[in-house]
Amino acid sequence: MAEIVYMPKLSDTMLEGVVAGWNKKVGDTIKEGEILAEIETDKATMEFESFYDGVLLHIGVETGKAAPVNSILAIIGNAGEDVTALLANAGATPITETKAVIEEVSTVVTTEATPASSPVFENKPTTSLSNSNGRVFASPLAKRLAEEKGVDINQVAGTGESGRIVKRDVDHYVPYTPAVGNGQNFSIQTGVESFIDVPNSQMRKAIAKALTTSKFSAPHFYLKMEVDMDNAIAAREVINSKGNVKVSFNDMVIKAVAASLRKHPKVNADWIGEAIRYNNHIHVGVAVAVEDGLVVPVVKFADTKGIAQLGSEIKDLAVRARDKKIKPEEMTGGTFAVSNLGMYGIEDFTSIINPPNGCILSVGQIKQTPVVKNGEIVPGNVMKLSLSCDHRVVDGAIGSEFLQTLKNLLENPVLMLV
Repeated sequence: MAEIVYMPKLSDTMLEGVVAGWNKKVGDTIKEGEILAEIETDKATMEFESFYDGVLLHIGVETGKAAPVNSILAIIGNAGEDVTALLANAGATPITETKAVIEEVSTVVTTEATPASSPVFENKPTTSLSNSNGRVFASPLAKRLAEEKGVDINQVAGTGESGRIVKRDVDHYVPYTPAVGNGQNFSIQTGVESFIDVPNSQMRKAIAKALTTSKFSAPHFYLKMEVDMDNAIAAREVINSKGNVKVSFNDMVIKAVAASLRKHPKVNADWIGEAIRYNNHIHVGVAVAVEDGLVVPVVKFADTKGIAQLGSEIKDLAVRARDKKIKPEEMTGGTFAVSNLGMYGIEDFTSIINPPNGCILSVGQIKQTPVVKNGEIVPGNVMKLSLSCDHRVVDGAIGSEFLQTLKNLLENPVLMLV
């Protein structure tokens, strides 16, 4: 009996999904647990597994197209089944050639030979490494990207699981000409007027919606403070010189933030409309720049972890976020957020609050500058912090006390171990 596969809700904020690529085509046999398609949500591109055994009889959303959650994504059933009535009952309009495809499928699924091609839904040409049944061992997103870039996927080495070619392999392939949008390149031409319109991804749409709502509904105010990082620099040098443990200044900031939130629980709060939610747990979101925009992986129970453990977890989350392999649950539930642009040479900036959080901390670079110590001007290392606060949740005095504690911890790193 044929079963409808609906567009899944892969994140708590997902309203629609875009099919980044199909791993199967109409007429293919599929087993439960096999990857059916790659779906782009508002937060990541994720592999979607089939829940059924059978033959792919119908594809409801073409590659690159968007569809609402719970709309028909595909139909899986027995060879030769007529899905016209099923589509009609579900409120979908069957594609003209679906019946012809079903008839063709019924003649080829009894063998292990290469599956017959669909006259409607054609697989994109692939020439990469393949397994015994002739299928390319590459993700649909990698195939599509290779085609757009004009890359011979045969020449690309796979670094994914079991040697599978994934998106990063195509991105890092040399030589190639980076492509954006519909196979076009970003390049400034002298004396020529031209432009490229790149459709907004699901992630970019989500960022625009969430931050626009935050900026124009939450009354932001900003608190700024300078931190003397001399002791933090010395402490990091000692830590990194001992054994295999390597920590970054960002790791130290996250640790200090978590410890400060424990002392100032009113900053660890969310605006949920009818109430202010004071969280009894500390989950710190760490902003990570990715190809399509910005994601905020969450370090759960950050106050219970040491600096080295935090560093390892943050690095793992950031790598998987950039590779679009991070899970939706790893990007939800944050009670406070940190955005660090110091590695880009940014000295001072303010961030838009990530709703429903009440605050977000912006971290600038550590800059060597003259400072006054003991009445004398000496070289010093200063880092600027900026706390964006939702005035509905946090008042100025509460935010200031939090920043004072954070400053004290960073200037005296030994206190973070207590």
